[in-house]
This record gives sequence, structure tokens and C-alpha cells, in this order.
Amino acid sequence: MKFFIVDDSITIRKMLANIIEEDELGTVVGDVEDGSEVYADILAEQEIDILLIDLLMPNRDGIETVREISPSFKGKIIMISQVEAKEMIGEAYELGIEHYITKPINRLEVVNILKKVSNLLRLENSLNDIQKSLSFLNNSKVESQTLLKTNHNPIVKSGKNVLLELGIIGESGNKDLLDILAVLSRLESEGIRDVPPLRDLYEKIIEKRHGSSITQQELRKEIKAGEQRIRRAIHQALDHIASLGLTDYTNAKFENYASCFFDYNQVRMKMLELEGKISGESSHSRINIKKFIQALYMEAKR
Repeated sequence: MKFFIVDDSITIRKMLANIIEEDELGTVVGDVEDGSEVYADILAEQEIDILLIDLLMPNRDGIETVREISPSFKGKIIMISQVEAKEMIGEAYELGIEHYITKPINRLEVVNILKKVSNLLRLENSLNDIQKSLSFLNNSKVESQTLLKTNHNPIVKSGKNVLLELGIIGESGNKDLLDILAVLSRLESEGIRDVPPLRDLYEKIIEKRHGSSITQQELRKEIKAGEQRIRRAIHQALDHIASLGLTDYTNAKFENYASCFFDYNQVRMKMLELEGKISGESSHSRINIKKFIQALYMEAKR
């Protein structure tokens, strides 16, 4: 079984991961600190079987996250929280969670629930395999037609390659950046070549995910969370590029991306920090998100 843990407490995440691995219940594929970093397509790519998610988190809580991913997430969801309000728990079950684990974490309770959910999932998978086998010919025809109709945006596929070279393909902000590329590509096809203000871009990708019915309060919260994810990803890219330059100043990726995505002084200060010659506070400078997005789009178009 593959597990993914979402909780704003690193202690809880480590405790659950230790229980899963020590009792040989499966593998913890990943963990994040907030529901705003969880997307159904990413869970599908990682083939997550069981999602353990905290009820209360700062940016997007467990209820909101489950509401968004449950229509397409094929695995099982287990809610974790010390809150025992019947209304909230009832709403979580209505949205499709399988079980509820209370805090403080009790090892025996966790093991029993995870075993029960794992066995249920295995049974469901076995029944699905039998059904697929019985209707193999018809299903294969339908699947082939579906695959032919699937629309793969070339700019997004190309963007993934650029993010991979920047060392941030695994960062949570990469989903936001790829969605922005898709928006910019669509705008260019409509004759709009200038990059819109960042807030407009954030609003477009959020409406793309949640629809136009999202409230202004939810919109502001999602914009803030998305900007934080993107900023963290860009800082990670800066670390990666600077480390390439330290290893080999003539590295092709370093020469191409250092000046393209960042200001020279930023890269130089980061290299000095990695060498231990200056402190992290001294090297800290404001990241130009718009410049990074423009460079990413131009590289993805090549």
C-alpha cells in the first residue's frame, strides 16, 4: 500500500510514517503540511492508495481538500484530528472518508484502522480486476478511444522538462507553475502576448480548478497559498542552479538558466551562501516571480 500524509504537525507526520513502516503496512510516498498542496492528479501520478489527512490546517483544511479531490481520487481517505464535533465528522463521512482517527495518536488504533482499510481496498481491487477480466474486450476498445481523445497540452509537457532541469519537478508549486503555462498559452492563442499581473494569473488558475462559483474569501486564501507554493519552488530552483554553478561554472544549464531565470547578483549571493562564506540572511533577496514565469514560458515554447 502507498500512503500520503497531510498534517501541519511534522511530529504527527513522522509518527504516522514510523507506524506504517515499522508495522510493514506499506510505504509512505510523501507528506505535506497543508491541504493546499494536495491535488487529485498528483495523488494519481504517485498511485496513492490511502490518504491520511488532518481535519484542521492553516490554509486549506481537510474538509475543503476532501471536497475537492474526492470526485476523482480513487483511493481511500482517513481523517485525523483531535476535534470531535459531530457535525464536522458527519460532513467528512458524507464527502467519502473511510475512517476517522483521533488525536493524540494511539498506535494500536492507527494500526487496526490502516489494516482494516487496506484489506477493504485489496478486496475492492480484486473485484474490479475480476470485472475487468470479464469485460476485457469491450473495455479495451473504450479505453483506446478515450486515450485518443485525451488532450495533452504541449506547453505543459515541455514545461515539465524545464522544471525537471531546474530541480523542482517534485515541488508542490510545480502544479501551479504548469497551470500558469497553460493559461499563458491560451491567452497567446487569443492574441494576448503580454504576461498579465500575477494576481490575475493566480485567479485564472484557481477558477480553472474550482470553477467560477468560488467565494471571494476562498479565492483570497487560495491565491495566498498558491503564491507561497510558487515562491518556495522558485527558491528551490535558485538553490539548484547555484549548486550547479559551484560544481562546474561552465555547466550548460547553469550558463543558460542562471541569467535567464534570476538576477546575477541573486545567484552569486546564493553560491556564496552554499559555500558558507555568508549567512543565509545576507543572501536573502526578493524573488522576481514574474520574471521567472516569463522565462519559464519562453523556455517551454522552445
